[in-house]
Amino acid sequence: MLLGLKRHYKKRCQGRMRKHVGDLCLQAGMLQDSLVHYHMSVELLRSVNDFLWLGAALEGLCSASVICHYPGGTGGKTGARRFQGSSLPAEAANRHRPGAQEVLIDPGALTTNGINPDTSAEIGRAKNCLSPEDIIDKYKEAISYYSKYKNAGVIELEACVKAVRVLAIQKRSMDASEFLQNAVYINLRQLSEEEKIQRYSILSELYELIGFHRKSAFFKRVAAMQCVAPSISEPGWRACYKLLLETLPGYSLSLDPKDFSRGTHRGWAAVQMRLLHELVYASRRMGNPALSVRHLSFLLQTMLDFLSDQEKKDVTQSLENYTCKCPGTMELLTLPGGPTLPPVPFTKLPIVRRVKLLNLPTSLRPQKMKSLLGQNVSTKSPFIYSPIIAHNRGEERNKKIDFQWVQGDVCEVQLMVYNPMPFELRVENMGLLTSGVDFESLPAALSLPAESGLYPVTLVGVPQTTGMITVNGYHTTVFGVFSDCLLDNLPGVKTSGSTVEVIPALPRLQISTSLPRSAHSLQPSSGDEISTNVSVQLYNGEAQQLVIQLENIGTEPLETLEVTSRLLTTKEKLYGDFLSWNLEETLAQFPLQPGKVATFVVNIKVKLDFSCQENLLQDLSDDGISVSGFPLCSPFRQVVRPRVESKPVNAPEGGKPGDPSHMKTLEAILNFKYSGGPGHAEGYYRNLSLGLHVEAEPSVFFTRVTTLPATSTRQCHLLLDIFNSTEHELTVSARGNEELILHAGECQRMAIQVDKFSFESFPESPGEKGQLANPKQLEEERQEARGLEIDSKLGVHGSHPSLKRTGEASVEGLLSQLVLEHLQLAPLQWDVLVDGQPCDCEAAACRVGDPVRLEVRLTNQSPRSVGPFALTVAPFQDHQNGVHNYDLHDAVSFVGSSTFYLDAVQPSGQSACLGALLFLYTGDFFLHIHFHQDSASKELPPSWFCLPSVHVRALDAQA
Repeated sequence: MLLGLKRHYKKRCQGRMRKHVGDLCLQAGMLQDSLVHYHMSVELLRSVNDFLWLGAALEGLCSASVICHYPGGTGGKTGARRFQGSSLPAEAANRHRPGAQEVLIDPGALTTNGINPDTSAEIGRAKNCLSPEDIIDKYKEAISYYSKYKNAGVIELEACVKAVRVLAIQKRSMDASEFLQNAVYINLRQLSEEEKIQRYSILSELYELIGFHRKSAFFKRVAAMQCVAPSISEPGWRACYKLLLETLPGYSLSLDPKDFSRGTHRGWAAVQMRLLHELVYASRRMGNPALSVRHLSFLLQTMLDFLSDQEKKDVTQSLENYTCKCPGTMELLTLPGGPTLPPVPFTKLPIVRRVKLLNLPTSLRPQKMKSLLGQNVSTKSPFIYSPIIAHNRGEERNKKIDFQWVQGDVCEVQLMVYNPMPFELRVENMGLLTSGVDFESLPAALSLPAESGLYPVTLVGVPQTTGMITVNGYHTTVFGVFSDCLLDNLPGVKTSGSTVEVIPALPRLQISTSLPRSAHSLQPSSGDEISTNVSVQLYNGEAQQLVIQLENIGTEPLETLEVTSRLLTTKEKLYGDFLSWNLEETLAQFPLQPGKVATFVVNIKVKLDFSCQENLLQDLSDDGISVSGFPLCSPFRQVVRPRVESKPVNAPEGGKPGDPSHMKTLEAILNFKYSGGPGHAEGYYRNLSLGLHVEAEPSVFFTRVTTLPATSTRQCHLLLDIFNSTEHELTVSARGNEELILHAGECQRMAIQVDKFSFESFPESPGEKGQLANPKQLEEERQEARGLEIDSKLGVHGSHPSLKRTGEASVEGLLSQLVLEHLQLAPLQWDVLVDGQPCDCEAAACRVGDPVRLEVRLTNQSPRSVGPFALTVAPFQDHQNGVHNYDLHDAVSFVGSSTFYLDAVQPSGQSACLGALLFLYTGDFFLHIHFHQDSASKELPPSWFCLPSVHVRALDAQA
């Protein structure tokens, strides 16, 4: 037994000695000798079950084999490099003897660990040097032997680390992870806090080495937490913060918010939020509140979609508490280690979905004068078309907007935003970020309800200079954090362009009128916006003045003003000028300085045709008409009995005077085109529109217009049946006539003796106005002109004494063709003279027995030549009983022939024929002049041969 123990002890001593000699050879660089000694040591120690030394011998064998296979070494992090100090050339290390294993040299191998191999010796015989796979197996065997001893934890950990480095060179990450997992559970007793931090840091580095980035970040985070363990009297918060920053890449976390605006979210959000909370806490314990605000802002901006409603409230509350002491800014923050933290703009508080630059209000939009259009293009190139210019325009079309802003005017940008928070979001100091032009942004404050949905927000500002201005984004202050949000960094934002031209300043015109504002908003077909609408109610034919106050509320003088009017589409027939004005009086007050007021007067006159409204005439008839006016000296005079029944006071709704169904509406737009200041010099102007709504109510209403012949061929009687359609007493007067008083709803007839009209100044055929003229249109214009002339001659006015309102009454719409023919003076004017005195209305006196000279004159006012004509004079006596006595051969004798002859008369020419009569008895005689039926007279209308009736009174020769 003693012999056996002695033999066992001897082998153990020999094995340990061989292991020690192998270590010395390895340190001396004798790789081949160390391999031989390690092999012999392994055989001896395995036979005696000396496991601790056996593991050490296996570890030495693995180390020598690693040096043979990987002369570059396995240590360090900076990449492979040759050992500096070898006296032999580099190719000596790659030289192999026959039968030796191939030496594996990984270009990505780590730097040397300080062992200088003997490159002159033979490297790696197959029976001595382990293969790469055997190296790992021997490491596993050695670690298993170490694990049998509780106090061998340190060398077991070292063996695991060495195996991991070898596996990293062999790119066997999964096998390496098994060794590291075993190293994690190795129990190392009584380690100091610094050693624990070092242990976890090395584990993190090894996991990083094999590509396990998240595992590496986990152990680095554990090392960071170990830096501030409760057992440490002075926690290292700065070291903790630095280690936490190093863990960010492992959790797919970046402190640049731009990385989170591209594509989908990467990494585990819950772990990332936990890490960000730890960064906030560590920076606060470091005494750096700016870092805390920056990290908390980053957490709220990037992890907003993953926070619960309660977490959102907690984070925002914490952020507000931090920003009370240190407000958040857009400055770069430099970390203790040197890197910088980029700013974190709150692009999600609120979230912006659309940005739209708004045009100025219609009344303030600048317009370019037509004569100056295209000058900017022509000055850039002498050619009509240039492909270079066209290409540049195509590039700018995506961003440049086709309207202009004006220097000094408030400009607007509309944002469609919504609040993603579960509580009310208060946004302060929200304004625009611009470039290119000096721009005064007017900040706004808004409060968005919880989860509001899309909500329009308008940001305003004033450009101070001219040029091209670009809206780059907006700035906000939310929870005490100031943010500059650029449009280029906003995902999913729709915009129609962000660049607009700012033109020089223009004056601003504000109008106020003497009429009340209208509830009717005019909607012109052109799409123009009406700034002010006024309304007035007038009786038909009534005129009223519209006084407009023009105030310059801008900062530039008002130098030019043009006023135009436009009648909106209407079916109503309008007579005369609806709107008229005199602009010279207003322009005399120009230039209008800022703050000054000028007065402009517009005359409104309504003349419409109400003759087609039959509901006003439903109770009228001829037998209810009374006659008023001067006595009619005509054989056709009729006396009509007065009305038997008067119109009821309470008329039905449909026929009540003043009922809306009887009214007619006129709508017009007054357009003010004005300019001044620097903008006027550049050819810009502004338009301001005033809408006018006029309701016309019938007042003096003509139910019928007829004519009766007068005693003179150049006069006639015009009979007007006048109806008072108002609820007030009406007084009607005509030129040269006495007044006619009509009560409400009463109708009477007025007779007016008028001179016939000569309409030769109006075109009679389309050819006179142009071959392309519309005959129907010409006839309408001719009719209007005739009616206007008749109205001016009649001068019919109606007045309401109780209302103190007066107006004109027009018969233009009631003049039929027959009435016009009766009122028109015949183109052939016939004059009969007795003894040189015209004989038309009054009786001509003569002496019995004296010859009476008779002259017939013809004036041709037609455009054609007429004649010749033959006229026969037939004297007769009227017995006033309907009997005319033409048998007067004994009473009247002709000196010469009783037939007169007229030669052809040219246009605008005259002709006359002479004769004489001799009256033999006293009495009243009439001369009937008739034409012979020849070809010349048959071609002309009968109305052209209207000769006056000649009345001759023969007196006693002694009288």
